[in-house]
Amino acid sequence: MQFTTTPSGWLAFELSILHRLNFSSVAIPLTGDPAIGNYLKRRNVRVAANDVLQSDWQRSLAVIANRSEKLTEDDVSTLLEDVYVPGYKLSNSGLRSLFGEVDSWWFDNVRRNIDRLNSPLKYALAVNLVRAVGDYSLSFTDETRELRQPLSTTFRRLWSTMPEPVSVGGEHSCQNKSPEIFVAETTAEAMFLRLPKVEVVTNANRPWAEEWLRGTSDFWPELEASPWVKLTRSVETKSQYIRLIDDLLNRASHIKHWAISHVESGFVSSQEIAEVIGKYRQVSAIYTKDFSELTGKKAIIITA
Repeated sequence: MQFTTTPSGWLAFELSILHRLNFSSVAIPLTGDPAIGNYLKRRNVRVAANDVLQSDWQRSLAVIANRSEKLTEDDVSTLLEDVYVPGYKLSNSGLRSLFGEVDSWWFDNVRRNIDRLNSPLKYALAVNLVRAVGDYSLSFTDETRELRQPLSTTFRRLWSTMPEPVSVGGEHSCQNKSPEIFVAETTAEAMFLRLPKVEVVTNANRPWAEEWLRGTSDFWPELEASPWVKLTRSVETKSQYIRLIDDLLNRASHIKHWAISHVESGFVSSQEIAEVIGKYRQVSAIYTKDFSELTGKKAIIITA
């Protein structure tokens, strides 16, 4: 199970439903793609976002928590200093399983250079940019690789097109906690919960950016000992999935409005999720949008 970037049509559907609710603050326990938080921020909504992975947390910091910080030309020069110069050995040898030797040195060196930045938000912006460069690099096949631009050129191009930070909506926060702890500690008028999609994820396609950021892959066994972290990676039974949702909703009882986004996959039905919600409050509406022609999926949002 994993989060992927939300398709624009899907995001528009989620926002259209959220616009029907009256709230000035929102808690997002499993953010993944921070675009939803960024749009709500532009609506003057105070956003409290949470991510279980550090790489996603940095992404939210760069987009949601950031009000004015930008990477300067000097910052970019610092980040790209000597990125193609090989050292004695890679700090993160796992990079070679994904990238060629030259690219592995680029990612290894830029990771070291990120630590030289002088603010947490600039750090987050740099992590977000490198993540985009990595996704760009991994999008090419052997047949199309000749079309790929050098990574430093791509980095600069992406940096030059970064949107201006948005300063509206009050103080926004981004946490890196387990979702059930986050909702128990967070005060907001609404909760937007995007449930993880159920799909098989193997060790080979774990989020590359998480291992790049941490510099190793040794953390996975300890991290996945957390039930919610495990849920965003894999799930063993329907009852396990339902039980974790039930516990989170119980802890979120103090939040007035709920909007729960779900992908209809056949693993857990919308009716089963509605029944869990019904244990704590009345379901007000169930909205459905069929994206099967584009993605083979159906989007469901349940409000309560």
